[in-house]
Amino acid sequence: MKRRTFLKGLSLSAAPPLFLQCTPKETIEKPNIIFIMADDLGYADLGCYGQKKIKTPNIDKLAANGMRFTQCYAGATICAPSRSVLMTGQHTGHTRIRGNMCKYGGTVGHKGNREVRRMNLLKEDVTVASVMQTAGYRTCLAGKWHIGGFNPDAGPLDRGFDEFYGALTYSGREHGPAYWPRKWFHNREMVEVTGNQNGEKGYYRTDLNTDRSISFIKKNLNRPFFLYLAYSNPHSPFDAPNTKAYDHEDWPEEEKLYASMVDNLDRNVGKLVQALKDSGLEKKTLVLFCSDNGPRSEPSEVQTRVSDFFDSNGPLQGYKRDLYEGGIRVPMIAYWPDKVPKDTVSDAIWYFADVLPTAADLAGATAPDNIDGVSMVPSLMDPKTLPKERYLYWEFFEGGFQQAARWNQWKAIRPALGKPLMLFNLDNDLGEEKNIADQHPEIIEQFETYLKTARSESENWPLEDA
Repeated sequence: MKRRTFLKGLSLSAAPPLFLQCTPKETIEKPNIIFIMADDLGYADLGCYGQKKIKTPNIDKLAANGMRFTQCYAGATICAPSRSVLMTGQHTGHTRIRGNMCKYGGTVGHKGNREVRRMNLLKEDVTVASVMQTAGYRTCLAGKWHIGGFNPDAGPLDRGFDEFYGALTYSGREHGPAYWPRKWFHNREMVEVTGNQNGEKGYYRTDLNTDRSISFIKKNLNRPFFLYLAYSNPHSPFDAPNTKAYDHEDWPEEEKLYASMVDNLDRNVGKLVQALKDSGLEKKTLVLFCSDNGPRSEPSEVQTRVSDFFDSNGPLQGYKRDLYEGGIRVPMIAYWPDKVPKDTVSDAIWYFADVLPTAADLAGATAPDNIDGVSMVPSLMDPKTLPKERYLYWEFFEGGFQQAARWNQWKAIRPALGKPLMLFNLDNDLGEEKNIADQHPEIIEQFETYLKTARSESENWPLEDA
């Protein structure tokens, strides 16, 4: 079957939304959707995923009163392409942005003292925000965009969002310190942040994101909304308002700061959910919480030490920038009282490409026909309902071209261009310690056949230069 024919079969335009089909006798009001994304939070950095040292009571409570997914994957193993997959519903073999930096095209800017190129989403790239706009939703991004490159004409307000509160890459030097911004975007205007002038540290970035999100919610009590809350915690640098929750521990300073960053993240999630309750919107809102990729912002000695100290990946191998499970498998929690069954665990295999069709399904909107994702609404309603068998796909370009794909219990990784595939059975080898490619040539052949058509060429990330 040709790819486009297959994708048209997944289109939501041919039938009533799946969510509406689930309860045909009820009149279903369009739910609000809040997608909360942490930055570089490990799979096991939360108590509900096995964390022993850092306390996350508010996020754990979300899981206890909702659904915790054990096999959800980020769009990529680094920030920008992972967010591009989330926005476009296309995996890294098709989405516009396939790396944090590109070799060709895009816009030239600076990362520290280095001159680099970054690619941005184009106007023809349909985003989940623009799909929700067409369904009558008010859309907002609070926090990190990171897929506009250095292009001032490719910000959130140019790609489907009605409101934006946060920082943009092209003006990063004007914002000031990462977690204590002197200036902040309110839509298209940069405004000073009270409390952070003249070197003061009075308004922490994560608190600011939450407060702006709550203001947005209060403005839209009688209109459906889509809120993308993209936190920066616990991405480097290690920085928190205080470490008082862990000052009693005999830990190095970096470990205390990391735990405090996760603690602050947890407190802000609790504050947001409480605002939903206070506004009367809790039962009208689906909240999804996840991370954008695995832990360890940079492959440095101190970042590795901190991640290992907290066992941030639990049983998984690898970190951010790896295509092993530790780089791409992330926590995912769904919370929607009286709709998503409480205190449930789902083994459904899915990833960020599925967010766009899922949101469109809930909104009664039409998803584009060139996406790689599927609606996860049936799985959200019933943990025993799993998506149909399919391949999930990732590629990565830093240090050479790498690929990974998942099909049922099987995981294949190509460590470099032209190298043979490694194969792992995740059912009995979650740590991907035993390459069994030689034992299953028939499975390798199926992966190789899929990978021949899994991706399209990119002028920004050409394979010949990988």
